[in-house]
Amino acid sequence: MKKISLMSILLSLVASLIFANPAPKPDEGMWLPMFFKNLNYATMQKMGLKLTAEELYAINNSSLKDAIVQFGNGCTGEIMSDKGLLFTNHHCGYEAIAGQSTVEHDYLNNGFWAKNLSEEIPIPDMTVSFLLRMEDVTKEILGEYANKLDLSSVKDTILLRIKLLEEKTSEEGKYRVEIKPFFEGLEYYMFVYEVYTDIRLVGTPPSSIGKFGGDTDNWMWPRHTGDFSIFRVYANSDNRPAEFSKDNVPYKPKHFLPVSLKGVKQNDFTMIWGFPGSTERYMTSGEVSN
Repeated sequence: MKKISLMSILLSLVASLIFANPAPKPDEGMWLPMFFKNLNYATMQKMGLKLTAEELYAINNSSLKDAIVQFGNGCTGEIMSDKGLLFTNHHCGYEAIAGQSTVEHDYLNNGFWAKNLSEEIPIPDMTVSFLLRMEDVTKEILGEYANKLDLSSVKDTILLRIKLLEEKTSEEGKYRVEIKPFFEGLEYYMFVYEVYTDIRLVGTPPSSIGKFGGDTDNWMWPRHTGDFSIFRVYANSDNRPAEFSKDNVPYKPKHFLPVSLKGVKQNDFTMIWGFPGSTERYMTSGEVSN
């Protein structure tokens, strides 16, 4: 079965104000943030979105994209404070929590809450990646092969071009760069990340709450799981990525998500922004039937 690789930030609208129906339908769709302004920003405004397109995605100014991060190798996290506090799913933090659990300190089963910064637990080999920008690099990768129907004979050439452009853009490892194929290799997009490696556990509920219902409930709605865990991103004195050090300080984000206690009302605009692993949304009817 064919899949479209989407190891990138995507947004999905999940509620709409434009339906007169008493029970609003979701306006489904997934979009790369760099295309908001040209593709569907006007529609989102009609639904109730109050942010400008630049407040959603901008390269030179802070925007919503700066508060949505890639946690570890594929999960999504949200920066929730001006001191680098990060929320993610319990199942995303599960291995990190289990790795710090012992017989004496069973954080996985009993939970954990740091009372101050000094009690936060460093997590080895954990990363948090901030998206700096995304670019359409289809011309650079495909070049003279753009109209070629069968690219299998030039696969090695394409892979080499990807490798060279990733290395050049990384500035000798300063940034993590990924070039991904979209639409079965018809388009290529480059994603440039700044990666932080000093990540510390702040809090987690016990697994009886964080993993309640297991994988069975994971695919059901409504869910009854407290599926969350809390971490913090640390940086050096210049707010740059650095290996763990007692001298590191909480990261000062370009943007964070303020928490509202007002809740939501029926028909309020809502959306999901994150890092899905893949989607089959654009499969043809023939592919679905097979």
